[in-house]
Amino acid sequence: MLQKLKIVIILTFLSVYISPSKAEFDVNARTAILQDYLSGEILFEKDADAKIFPASMTKIMTSIIVFDLLKKGELSLDDKFFVSENAWRWSQAGYSSMFIMVNDQVSVEDLLRGIIVASGNDACIALAEGIAGTEDEFAIIMTEKAKEIGMDNTNFSNSSGITSSYNYSTVRDVLIMSNYLIKNYPDYYKYFKEEEFTWERTGGDPITQGNRNPLLYKNMGVDGIKTGYLSTEKYSLASSMIRNDRRLIAVGSGFETKNSRSRESAKLLTYGITNFDTIRIAKKSEKFDSLDVWLGKKNTIDVHTKEDVYKTIPKARKKYLKGTVEYEGPILAPILKDDIVAKLKIFYKDDLIKEYDLYASENIKKVNIFSRIIKSINYLIWGDV
Repeated sequence: MLQKLKIVIILTFLSVYISPSKAEFDVNARTAILQDYLSGEILFEKDADAKIFPASMTKIMTSIIVFDLLKKGELSLDDKFFVSENAWRWSQAGYSSMFIMVNDQVSVEDLLRGIIVASGNDACIALAEGIAGTEDEFAIIMTEKAKEIGMDNTNFSNSSGITSSYNYSTVRDVLIMSNYLIKNYPDYYKYFKEEEFTWERTGGDPITQGNRNPLLYKNMGVDGIKTGYLSTEKYSLASSMIRNDRRLIAVGSGFETKNSRSRESAKLLTYGITNFDTIRIAKKSEKFDSLDVWLGKKNTIDVHTKEDVYKTIPKARKKYLKGTVEYEGPILAPILKDDIVAKLKIFYKDDLIKEYDLYASENIKKVNIFSRIIKSINYLIWGDV
């Protein structure tokens, strides 16, 4: 069999040649990062591995732990937890809270919305104690989950993000956490775009609080995620925007003021939208191409990737891209479904920048001996496969 090459016209993407930090663009934050969600490519970063105190962005992981239990069926939104005196005290201490009452029973859903929308520290502790017995034990679960998903520079010591030298992270890790949240819990992620939460509390008038994420109110497509503030860290924000089927995730920390946090985060997201395009190259398990087969009951076989392939491109940089499908072909039957039969290779100018396995989409049996003889004769005489 011969090494066969098919040129695939892909005027649609650029991979590692995107510079993650451009001198002509900057944001007024101590540390920041911007990612295209579908391609996973980093479009901008500024000291993204510097240690930060994540403040209330910690509550993203608190929510993830609850979402995990809900997804596994080990917890229900209607389940109720008792409010301990310890949790109640946080509603009286001047911190952000949903104002739960001691000895009350509050549903998991109300506590979640109290955390996500109202940023309630009291709700965090009530959930942590209800799930793990103590907040310290819950923080251990949080840290274990962080390590599991690749947050290698993070440790959680509490569920709310209040000041602690042992509660630390980086904007890159917060980005990983935010990406994981959106990808794995789409049904629950909707809570993060709620602009207000009204809690029909026991023994008092209903309380309505607005979401603290300022970008939700700017009509720019933002649907999350979480603000933060500590006097030692200043202002922080993990945000996500979706527009025209593109999603961007930005994380910044060390903004000097509330206004700066809002303005610079919007600037970062807008930079990603206006300077780059994201294109789908291949859809997981869907036909990508058809390749020649030798001595099979079919003359061609469809091939596919086992992952979604998206790439993000700077605008007006498409002409430098070329894709090839390379395989030993025609491919000799029999072929089993999911055999690796080819490679999709992507080039920028003359440099290989990425390659993907292509898998057979079906079984193809070998033809009988008589048909094989005829095909072989045809090939020898005519070069016909």
